[in-house]
Amino acid sequence: MPDPVSTGATAAGSIDSAVQPQMGGARTAPRSGGEGAPKPSMPTAPSAAAIHARKLSKSYGPFRALRGIDLEVRRGEVFGFLGPNGAGKTTAVRCMLDLIRRDSGELSVLGIDPRQDPVAVRSRTGYLPGELRLDENIRVDAALKFFRRLRGDLPETARRADTIAERLGLRLEAKIKNLSKGNKQKLGIVAAFMHAPELLLLDEPTSGLDPLVQAEVLALAREAQAGGATVFFSSHVLSEVQGIADRVAIVRAGEVAAAGGVGELLDKAALRVRAEVEGDGSPPPAVDGVRLLGRDGGRWEFAIDPAHGGATDALLRALVAGGRKVRSLETHRPTLEEIFAEHYER
Repeated sequence: MPDPVSTGATAAGSIDSAVQPQMGGARTAPRSGGEGAPKPSMPTAPSAAAIHARKLSKSYGPFRALRGIDLEVRRGEVFGFLGPNGAGKTTAVRCMLDLIRRDSGELSVLGIDPRQDPVAVRSRTGYLPGELRLDENIRVDAALKFFRRLRGDLPETARRADTIAERLGLRLEAKIKNLSKGNKQKLGIVAAFMHAPELLLLDEPTSGLDPLVQAEVLALAREAQAGGATVFFSSHVLSEVQGIADRVAIVRAGEVAAAGGVGELLDKAALRVRAEVEGDGSPPPAVDGVRLLGRDGGRWEFAIDPAHGGATDALLRALVAGGRKVRSLETHRPTLEEIFAEHYER
């Protein structure tokens, strides 16, 4: 059977994410920018951390893709890695598998430095790349059989693959060249989940999928977590992250702008206040802990720092100063989308 992973697809990740230590074809040759052949794996972070990064940096020529990322992902959690295209999400994930070499900084995945023993990391990981490159002339079942062989070809892996394919509505007899983008994504998802790995690294897992299948993929992630796996997934779809992630990191231009539990980030975020005012159109006097976000005629929007007690009352007094009349005043907690936007508008 021809190799279903096209040559030159190493960066996209299919074969490099699948190799097992027992496979004689596992790649162990030095990589560009490396320091020679891999050495025995050595723990570099506490066992409680599934992923530990400190000052992780990577550049492509003059472009700095990662600018000293600090990250800690606990074992058994679902961790959302948020950012728009170009923020550095994919580069970070590829460094975790040593598909590309980091320039500097510390990195440990499941207690192993991926630069020292990439095969050991990949053998315990399920990886869905952002772009899955496969031999277009083979069938889906042939590709999955190839991946199963790389994973040891265990009967339970075959059963899980069939079950997941059925749940996602993936036709096993179809040729890859006839698959839509969404169905190719389904194939990648089956390959990532089918061997029940300790760690799932999912790069934009719901991209190209319809809403019902998206929900099924998120259900698979929850089930994997319930089985003891750690799920790390990058996304720019904030609603799905808010619905499934235990903790998140917002990455901006190769740096982590904010990190924490979803509830924690929401609690720390500034309260939003919308006011509709009649009268003097000039801005109200400055109030400690209050920031003007925008104005449209007599409609004003403010952000109130939760650390400043009484700021809402002080803002109301400031608004009515000078003869203004407040027609309405609404307050609400920000959504994750608003927190995300605020970090990108700074």
